[in-house]
This record gives sequence, C-alpha cells and structure tokens, in this order.
Amino acid sequence: MTPPRSAPGSRLRLLPWLIGSLFATGAFAQERGSQVALNEVVVSGSRNEQKRDDLPASTEVLDRQTIEEEQINDIRDAVRDLPNVSVKRAPARFGLATGNTGRDGNAGFNIRGLDGNRVLLLTDGVRTPRSYVFSANAFGRDYFDTELIERIEILKGPVSAMYGSDGMGGLVNMITRSPASFLKGDASFGGSMSVGYSGEDNGWHTGLSMAGRASDTVQWLVSGAVGRTHALENMGTNDSANLDRTTPNPETDKNKALLAKVIVTPNADQRHSFTYEHVDKTSDYNMLSGRSKPPYIATSVTDLQANTDMDRDRLTWDGNVRVNSALADSVQSILSYQKASAREYAFEDRYTAADRVRDTTYDEDTWQLVLQANKLLRASPDWAHNISYGFDFTRTDVSNLQTGVTPPAGETFPLKRFPDTKETSSALYIQDEMIHEQWSITPGVRFDRFDLDADQAGFNAPAASLDGNAVSPKLGILYRATPQYSVYGNYAAGFKAPNAFQVNNFFENVQAGYKTIPNPELKPEKSQNFELGFRGRTGIFNFDVAAFTGDYKDLIENDRLVGGRGIPRIDPLIFQSVNIGKARISGYEFKGEFDLGSQGRGFSVPFAYGHTQGTNRTNDQPLNSVDPDKGSVGLKYSANGWSARMDVVHYAAKKRGDVDPTEITAGQQFLPPAATTLDLSAQWRIKPGLRLNVAVLNVTDKKYWRWSDVRGLADNSPVLDAYTQPGRSFNATLVADF
Repeated sequence: MTPPRSAPGSRLRLLPWLIGSLFATGAFAQERGSQVALNEVVVSGSRNEQKRDDLPASTEVLDRQTIEEEQINDIRDAVRDLPNVSVKRAPARFGLATGNTGRDGNAGFNIRGLDGNRVLLLTDGVRTPRSYVFSANAFGRDYFDTELIERIEILKGPVSAMYGSDGMGGLVNMITRSPASFLKGDASFGGSMSVGYSGEDNGWHTGLSMAGRASDTVQWLVSGAVGRTHALENMGTNDSANLDRTTPNPETDKNKALLAKVIVTPNADQRHSFTYEHVDKTSDYNMLSGRSKPPYIATSVTDLQANTDMDRDRLTWDGNVRVNSALADSVQSILSYQKASAREYAFEDRYTAADRVRDTTYDEDTWQLVLQANKLLRASPDWAHNISYGFDFTRTDVSNLQTGVTPPAGETFPLKRFPDTKETSSALYIQDEMIHEQWSITPGVRFDRFDLDADQAGFNAPAASLDGNAVSPKLGILYRATPQYSVYGNYAAGFKAPNAFQVNNFFENVQAGYKTIPNPELKPEKSQNFELGFRGRTGIFNFDVAAFTGDYKDLIENDRLVGGRGIPRIDPLIFQSVNIGKARISGYEFKGEFDLGSQGRGFSVPFAYGHTQGTNRTNDQPLNSVDPDKGSVGLKYSANGWSARMDVVHYAAKKRGDVDPTEITAGQQFLPPAATTLDLSAQWRIKPGLRLNVAVLNVTDKKYWRWSDVRGLADNSPVLDAYTQPGRSFNATLVADF
C-alpha cells in the first residue's frame, strides 16, 4: 500500500492512510494468529497499578531492560527518541554575575511545549524539588541517578486531578529498584554489577545492587552508584581561552547515589516499604569562555572558576493494608521527608578591579503525607466501579541565600531574592473507573487548598503571604472495539499555584535604576485540555495515535517590565511576576512497532513521530517553548545470545514563522536547521547473567543543534558551534547478574 502524495506541510492528510494501514495490518495479524502484545502495568496514571492500555491517556514507559540496552545514563538520554518530549541541556557558558546558560545542567522535562515547573517530577510518587532561575543563578531538576531506577513513567497532559499543582504539562515518575528486581523464584540473595563508559561526556559510571530475603516476611535491597564525567562534547573547534571559545569548557562532574529498602510483609494483607535515597551531584568548571579578550581594562575577567552541588535525601514509608470494609478494600499510606540542597559558587579574578565571589544556595525541605483508599463495587452484573479517593498533604520550607565578596554597587551581602517561605497544600480527591462490558468511563475531581506563608526575618522588603484554592476535574472514556483495538478520549483541567519566588521576588539596584517587586495578587495558572487516541495491539503491529489540544490562561510571566523610566533614584524600571499569559497548544503523535519475529527472535521496526504547535494568545505570536517535530525509526534484530539495532532520528528545522521574535532583543533568533542522525547499538549475552552493551552514536558525525538548547541565541552569535550536539561517540556497558 502506497501513501498518497501530499503537499509540504500537509502532514494531517497522511492520517487517514495511516489509520487504514493500521486496520489492514491488524487483520493480517489476526489471520496469522499472533498474540496480543504484553500489556505493561503502570502506577502513575491512577495512583494504582493498572494496565497501561486501560488508561485513557498518553503514556511512555521505559523499563529497566530499555534503560540498560539503550545505555540511558541521565534524563537527557531517556527522552532521546520520545515524541513531543525533550530535556534542555545547554553548554556551560555562564558568568559570575550575568548569564546562566547551562548552569542548570539537565534543566528538566518539556512535554508537549510546557516545561520547567509546569511538569511534575516524582520519585516513587513523592514530589522532587522544583527549578529556580533568577539572574545569573539557575538550579535545574536533575536530582536522579538512573542506576537506582527500575522504571520511568511519563504521562502526557494535565495530571492535576490526581496530583494537584505543577501537573499542567504532565508527569514524570522515577520508580526505584526493589528486591523483587533481583530475587527470582525462591532465591534468598541476588544482585547485579555494571561498569560503563560514555563517549559523549568521556565519563565512567559503576553500579552495584544487592538484594536478599532475610526471612519469609522481610526483604532488603542496597543499591549504589558512582560516576565521573566531563563536559558534554560538541562540534566546536575554537579552543581560545576567552569569549570566542566554542569547544567545551574544562568540566569535571562527580555523581554519587545510594538506595536502601526494606520491605516487610507481616501477612498476606499487609506490605510496608521503607526507603532511603541519597543523590549527590557536583560539577567543577574552569570557565575559559568567561575570560575577557585583550586589551584589558580594570574590570576585565582574567579567570573564572565555578562549582555547583546538588544533593537530595529522602526517607519514605509506604504502607498498604487490605481492610475489606464497606468503605475500602485496601488503604495506602505514604509518609515521606525529603531534604534537597543546591549551591552555586563562583570566583572571578579581575584585572585590577576587586575580585568577586558569589555563593548562592537554594533549599527545599518537604514533608508529604498521602492517604488513599480503594474500593471495588459491583452495582450489577454488567457494571463495576473501581473507586479511589484520598487526602494529600504537602509542606515545603523553601529558602535561598546569597553571600560573597564585592557585591554589585548598591547591594550588601548577605541577601535573599525572596523570603524564607512555608508552602503548604492540602487536597481531597476522588476517581471512579466505571466499567461496563467494552466501556470504561473514568470521572475524577480534586480540590486543592494552598498557602504561602512568608517569613519577614532577614528580608529587606515587605513580604506578602498568599492563599488560594483550585478545583481540577477530569473525565476519561475508553472503548475496546475489539481485543486488538481501542479508542479513548479525555478531558482534564490542570493548574499550577504561584511559588515563593514568583510571589515575593525582590531585587533593587539603586544606582542602575531598576528593581523587581513582589506580587501578592498572583492567581494560579489554569488549563483545559482534550485528547483523542487510538490503539492497536495485534502482535505483529502495535501502535498508539493521539491528537491533543489545550487552552491555558493566567500564565505567570516572571520579571515582566510593568513601569518606570529607568532613572536611578527617581523613577527606576520596575519588574514583577504577573498573570498575563494565554496560550493554546495542539498537536499529534504516533508511535509503535512492527514485530516480524517470533518468540523474541527476528526483526522488529520501532517508530515514533511527534508534532506540536503553540500560540501565545496574548500577543498572537508562536509559543517558543514548543519543540520542532521529531521522528524516529529503528531496525532491530534479536537472536539467541545477541541483538543489534539501528536507529534514525530526524529533528525538523525551526521555522521563522514558528518563533516569537520579541523574546530576543539583539538580532534575530538562531534557527537550527533540520538534521538526521544515525545510531548503531548491540548487546552480546556472553553467558547467562553476563552481557555487554555497545553503541556508536551519531555514526555520520552530523553537526546539529537542538531547539531547546539554542532558544534565545542570536543568529549572529560568534559561538554558535558551542551549542552543537556531540559528534560521533562510543558507549559501552558491561552488566553482570549474580
């Protein structure tokens, strides 16, 4: 079957042909008697274990086998092939007091055009720290180590009805390893070791996991990892030790992580999991690109050294008890404490002017309590209700501080950009999955109450407190047309409460004539979203197709110019975080796999494609947070003892008409051209329990850029090559099970 020809830009015309092809392939599969593909179980979609295909929503699941075979070393690697998902990773080219490019490392996830704190990040269902960006400081969200991760679940679209604030764009849940990962059958001890090399950052990483069965009721696990890497490689060629440099700055990254778990099952009706997790990431930079070019003046920078440190500690008790009462079949309780600390330190040696130091910290201490009940009711032989309801409580103490040497004129150390704040949220939620023959109808609603209590102590501006509430409804409908095919639709509302920085950000430079001021009148950001999807599970051809659209209002713009003429001491420029934004984001995606083999052997062809477009409805300009289209197709062959794979990834060009030009004030925005890369990988199962994974990435040594990394970069910049992606590189990992 040949697809009809279409004019450039008419991608949607291919959908009828695609759907027709899907049904044709499904019929062929049934004739051959193929088995329906294994249906994965996820926990993030409904806060219960549920088959992935029973969710009326788009999901991505990366299991441990995928993490190992694709050598996923960080969150950037995790989304390499996923449609409509990306992770920003700009090169480290920041200054001491100005510019924060790359300071946040792997900054966080972008899902369907929404990024930053509009995407909720969890570890084992527990919220992880938010990002914080102001002036020269930028703290990212990469508080994870993939050596500790058993599975990554990504939900696309709002999840506020189940999880509350910050879930406007979607959710990423890192689910850590457990004793069951290693204790097969009646085994009382098991584990694995790994050692790997990544050519993209010239780094080494090692991991060791051990699990045991202490008794019939107690299991335990200890998993640790260490890594040492360097700057992400690029295609730059200028090694100058000044602003013209395009090769990476010298950088050393050190990562340490530890996971400990004890699981107690006193009887068949109880299960209690106790978890301790520690992740520590440090980076040391010799910022050669931050040095001035001769001839020098008094304030010329002759040396710039910096380091960053991010660490997170978590203690969690997760208890499940079967109660078999009229109100609940089972009850889950989660109590978690998490302490996250981030620090940025920079030393600047100036020619004859006084040297400068900046030492900035950002901390979050969080308590989280979850109580959830589940009840299965059968209203009649034809109707069943799977009801989940519960209570969430979260309290986070947020603080920041900057000290140093030689502060800017008009400032005095120590200082705070916002006051220490206690953020509290409490919520009630309920969801009912109503099942009737081939139909599943899932309404849900959540009521959230949030409070920001600012502490005036140590803050040199009036500190405002804020409270508010939000109601987040949702409705999902799933129809199983046949055992192989299903269609679904969903409506979901999302919201994001203002945070401490947005409400009370204050900064004033009297001599320069500008300042930022608090805004206690901020309202939550809100969204209304719709999605339609179609799935097929034929055994030979498995696929997912989804189309989505969403309207967003009261979007918060940080540090918007709201007044003043810029006259020092008389009429300074005034900046403030304000609700002004309205946006619409729409798009589609499809993904799947042709499996032409049998019993795990033979050829398969995975594929994916995603398209998103967004409009800032405040100024009728494109939404710059939206990534260009990304598509991938692979060819995999599996045999006894080995497998090999080829992957082609295409990044579409960013077009001038898809960019809001007002975001960049000097010159025009640089537009990365289209690029196609080729990766080759293989796994050799040397013997049972011992396997070697190897890969050559970007085989053709293609020079290319990613939009998320160059957003805000002018097309006349002399250092465009500094933002390129790595060229050809080699990865290898050896894994041994015992």
